[in-house]
Amino acid sequence: MDLTGKIVTVLGAGKSGQAAAALGLAKGAKVKVSEKAVEDQLTPALREWIEQNKIRLETGGHTKDFIEQSDFLIVSPGINLNCDAVKWARGKGVTVWSEIEFAYRFCPVPIIAITGSNGKTTVSHLTARVLTEAGYHVHLCGNIGWPFSEAVLDLRGIDFIVLEVSSFQLELISAFCPKIAVLTNVSQNHLDRHANLEEYFQIKQRMFMNQSQADFAVINAGDPLSQRIQGLTPKVFYFNSEEQQRKESGLNQNQWAVAQVCRVLNIAPDIYRKIFSEFRGVEHRMEKLGLLRGVEFINDSKSTTAQATAWALANISCPVLLICGGRDKNIDFSTIQDIVRQKVKTMIVIGEAKEKIKQCFHHLVPVRECETLEDALATAYQNSQAGDCILLSPMCASYDMFKNFEERGSRFKQLVEMLKEKFEQGGLCEASSKDLKKSK
Repeated sequence: MDLTGKIVTVLGAGKSGQAAAALGLAKGAKVKVSEKAVEDQLTPALREWIEQNKIRLETGGHTKDFIEQSDFLIVSPGINLNCDAVKWARGKGVTVWSEIEFAYRFCPVPIIAITGSNGKTTVSHLTARVLTEAGYHVHLCGNIGWPFSEAVLDLRGIDFIVLEVSSFQLELISAFCPKIAVLTNVSQNHLDRHANLEEYFQIKQRMFMNQSQADFAVINAGDPLSQRIQGLTPKVFYFNSEEQQRKESGLNQNQWAVAQVCRVLNIAPDIYRKIFSEFRGVEHRMEKLGLLRGVEFINDSKSTTAQATAWALANISCPVLLICGGRDKNIDFSTIQDIVRQKVKTMIVIGEAKEKIKQCFHHLVPVRECETLEDALATAYQNSQAGDCILLSPMCASYDMFKNFEERGSRFKQLVEMLKEKFEQGGLCEASSKDLKKSK
């Protein structure tokens, strides 16, 4: 694909936007970036990069003239496709792609793409580690934090791309075709952006749409929505089936998915079982932070759906003080009432969704409202006893109070460490949010 002399306009100057812009420059395009933030909000590093590369920059919103005078419009995942900028581009016949579609055009390496409502990050990490153990050279990228567009700039010696893919990235694909496509599951997620669960499900299915009989699909046999997918062209490998559960007992759903990818690639079971035994999890996903006064702390900040929190609760055997809440994604929290009733001792709610969550669960378990994460942790600790677990598993997005789920999880970890330090220094048995706020 020759971009020489072509005008590539990137919507959004975040990680993926910058990576798409860099890829466009590397391929000879004239690159422009349109960012909704005003110039004073841009980091010095970003401003310096823009200046060094002589990129034309628009800040404070997207204008019609800036967008329409383009050959390609690359849309960052966080931008809603109903925005005027996308409509203007389409009205002028501009090619509109997601960042992964753009990067795919320059990727000759086979792709193992992984999507789903829950588990995709863990499956992506495990897949990359197993392939590495088997002797392959791998780039792990995508929605996981390293943009695909940046990864394709250097593919020397790379055997596979392991790509975590979100529904936002799948909305604007056209030719994107992974060699192996993994769908972990489909449940309510991002319904603040997608019209309903059916639309969200249809977008997830798009990952298979360009696959041929020479490709492979790995699908959850135990997931009701995934089982609705019919007429697939690629060869299908099911995981979490009764046969697999019987033959490979002792594994969980994420591991079963990876095992089927290994089956496609003829990787021996002893290799992936070795990695499973060594794997200590992904940061912010069921991340154990240790004990204090017999109380366990777990950081599950990455759980932004009700089903992810249900999975977390199902894998904890002791009474749980659950800290949850944030920005609602139009999710029906009532779908996990049974597991909450069984496992949760006290629920502490924060953020924009706290009233909605309270109304859903207050008749099942005690619910306490807090204004901040500091307040929530202090309240949980004050109401805990030896043998309990304090679990941060929000069921919501983080954007009302934090930049992203990583910042939310990191802050929780910092607060837990503050509790431990105070305990060590003075035998702390009580904690107040005032104490914790001092650690900011």
